[in-house]
This record gives sequence, C-alpha cells and structure tokens, in this order.
Amino acid sequence: MLAMRSDFQLLDGKLVARKLRDAFASRIDRLRELGIVPGLAVILVGDDPASRVYVRNKERAFQKLGLVSDVYHLDSNASQERILELIEELNENQKYHGILVQLPLPSHLNEFEIIERISPDKDADGIHPCNIGLMATGQDCPLPCTPHGILKILEHYELEVEGRHVVIVGRSNIVGKPLALLLMQKRSPGNATVTICHSKTKNLKEITSSADILVVAIGKPEYIDESYVKNGAVVIDVGTNRIEDSSVQNGYRLVGDVKFSSVKEKVRAITPVPGGVGPMTITMLIYNTIYLAEKTAALPK
Repeated sequence: MLAMRSDFQLLDGKLVARKLRDAFASRIDRLRELGIVPGLAVILVGDDPASRVYVRNKERAFQKLGLVSDVYHLDSNASQERILELIEELNENQKYHGILVQLPLPSHLNEFEIIERISPDKDADGIHPCNIGLMATGQDCPLPCTPHGILKILEHYELEVEGRHVVIVGRSNIVGKPLALLLMQKRSPGNATVTICHSKTKNLKEITSSADILVVAIGKPEYIDESYVKNGAVVIDVGTNRIEDSSVQNGYRLVGDVKFSSVKEKVRAITPVPGGVGPMTITMLIYNTIYLAEKTAALPK
C-alpha cells in the first residue's frame, strides 16, 4: 500500500472505468429492448504479444457486459487487399456497430489506407479522418479512446482544465494530436492552453516544468522524472512499458513513461501504471460501440 500525502491524489483509472461501465447498463438495456446488441469486430494482424493481450482484454470486457466482440485474426503476412476486403465485408455486416483494427500493423501494410476504409459510422477507435475532422470542429462523433478516457479521468476527479497550461509529450495520431484538439475546445473539460512536445523539441525540461497538467505519451520507460515537473502539477502517464525484473515471478514489470516513485512526491495528482489510463481506453471503446449502436437506432445519447 502506497503512503499518500493528504494533498495528493492517485488518479485511479480502474475506479473511473468501473463507474462508467456501471452507467452503461441502462443504455445497453434500452438497446436490447429494440433487439439490438452492440457489437464490435476486431481485426488483429500477426502475433504481436502486446496486441494479443490488448485484444484479449477488450474481448473479456465486452463479454462481461453481454456485448458482441469477435476477433478476426489474420496472418502477419496478410496482404493489404485481403484486409481491405475484410473491412468492406464488416462495413456491410449489421451484427457489428463498430470496427477496430489493432495497431500497430506489420510494416508492409499501409495503415492510413486501412483505417480510411472503415466506415466512419463504424469507427470504434474514433480515428477515421472524417471523424477526426468532426472532432476538430467540435461536432458530434466517436472520440479517440485514449484521449477521451483521459478527459473522463480529469472530469471524475474535478481537476480544473480551463485556463490551465497543458503540455503533451508525444504527437501520435491516436493520443497526442487528438488530445490537444479536445483540450483546447470551448467545452468542459477544455479551454486549456496546450503545448505539444516531441523528439525534436528543444529545452523539453523547461517546457514541461511550466505545465499545470503534464500528459506523457512517448513510449520511453520512466523517461520523465521529478526534474521535468513543477510542484503541484497533475501528471497523466499514458505509457505502458515492460522492463526486465528478475525479482518478480514473470521476469518483468510494467512501468509508465514517468518515473512514478520520484514524481509522485512532487505533484498534486498522477495516474499509476498499470491501473491508470489503460483501463479507460478499453472502457471508452465500449462507450463508442454503444454510441454507434445508438446512432444506428437513431436513439439520443
């Protein structure tokens, strides 16, 4: 058990995810009354161990709520044409309200073309170019799962975003860029001043040390230590990295992109790894699948 300061908050993503999933029940029941069971089709290409774990966890989460989750597992050398054909079939299959292609894909595949082929109306990951455009202009659409989950954590713990300086370390299409767009919009949680940093950023430590809210998604284990954050900041750690550890039974442990042990002594609030942002990503995938099913049935959210 971690010893906590009285002015410190551990941002428990598992708790927030559980509360959200409990709230899904009435929406799922309403759809069932109409003979609709929200369904997700997942395309998994290859045998990447991390991807297989993620897909298995998603499948279990859907099954626990009585929702449909089917995995289409293709060989790692599957052609671009085969994957595009499968997506077209799933676009037409009324059993599925959402489609997700598990990333990353093998290097011989064109990721952008594959994502673009998913119908925007079945974009469970919220990363189709059409939906990104709708999101950027503040329109109703499925939101990218990890950024949406981060917003829900901030909202649950009533962490003020408006007028704050948010620094995001990482500019990916699935976390950094969409999160920046969401946090700067004129809605809650939003109205923040946002700075994006990346591998070419000069004076990174100087910039991150000015953040009221620091979001780290760079894929480098424990890269951000206490010298990168200011006293009283809020830190959202998106990273999940395996590092070798002979002291534990399975030979490795999971850590974030932030050095939790030292940073927690300096900040106001922080997400742990595991148990922080990770559970929220799967929860918001469920949220999007329900949302898309409701949209198909022309039900209000």
